[in-house]
Amino acid sequence: MARSDLLIFVSTLLLFLPLLTVADAELVRSEKFPVVVSTWPFLEAVRAAWRAVDSGSSAVEAVVEGCSTCEELRCDGTVGPGGSPDENGETMIDALVMDGVTMEVGAVAAMRYVKDGIRAAHLVMKYSQHTLLAGEGASAFAISMGLPGPMNLSSPESVKKWSDWKENQCQPNFRKNVVPINDCGPYKPNNGAMNVFGDKRTESCEMGAIEYRPPLVGPHNHDTISMAVIDKMGHIAVGTSTNGATYKIPGRVGDGPIVGSSAYADDEVGGCGATGDGDTMMRFLPCYQVVESMRQGMKPGEAAKDAISRIARRYPDFVGAVVAVDKNGSHAGACHGWTFQYSVQNPDMDDVQVFTVLP
Repeated sequence: MARSDLLIFVSTLLLFLPLLTVADAELVRSEKFPVVVSTWPFLEAVRAAWRAVDSGSSAVEAVVEGCSTCEELRCDGTVGPGGSPDENGETMIDALVMDGVTMEVGAVAAMRYVKDGIRAAHLVMKYSQHTLLAGEGASAFAISMGLPGPMNLSSPESVKKWSDWKENQCQPNFRKNVVPINDCGPYKPNNGAMNVFGDKRTESCEMGAIEYRPPLVGPHNHDTISMAVIDKMGHIAVGTSTNGATYKIPGRVGDGPIVGSSAYADDEVGGCGATGDGDTMMRFLPCYQVVESMRQGMKPGEAAKDAISRIARRYPDFVGAVVAVDKNGSHAGACHGWTFQYSVQNPDMDDVQVFTVLP
């Protein structure tokens, strides 16, 4: 080979080396991505998100598909319409979606008359400069952007649950330090007339002493789907959807639409989803804490345990869990007060796998 031909060959090879390096990197990325992680064994929701992201959809689009599937299936009666009646027997929707690339968030809270919570949240992200819309304003916006409504979000099951609760003197409920005029209210402050006997607290009122107990929190009356997706490009998004706490005080907004509490994502680090006693968890922003801990070098499992332990130290009776996934697709969960399960699908799996986390 002539010297001039050799120089041309070497120059050409050097031109393509950067392209080969990029191609090799993309091949490595495609072997570990996409990844779908969700709270609870919501298998069909994870499969729907996986189908979307494996077909080339973005992480945000896949999160919307996955959470929307859970809403349609009314997962555990705690996601979508037809579940978790409030004190007035009405079902409302909370939802959130966050893009870990742009850090944009769209959320709806206490949304009435519209069943598509996660799609409404996505519309807030796409078509407004706001982060969170609430109440009937959220409903009106969602309908104006093309979602079906207005409609009744109750179901025969939620109506029966509510009527049975009414017959049980509206117990348990989320009231404290109040006196009911009748079994189910209206309520008025008890002016501090609370007696403390050991570990039991009782309230004095016209109806006699009422033992104070926190309302039961469990996977079938106080729950959220919180999902994280890493797409084929390695970008991450998270989303949540819930119909809130059963028998909540009308107007209550839980952690579902609160960024940093129910979910958080940052492309540079990873993402997190949470479920459980949202009224307690939202005081600590556990998912923001998880992501920041991973940013400081903690593994997903360490970050998840640290976030949960921060809450448990202050509220030993709290019930909740988080699941963490880093930007490489490694995942782990932590919980307190119950046994927690979360679902995962990645290229190494033929189908969704469920992981169990003990308290």
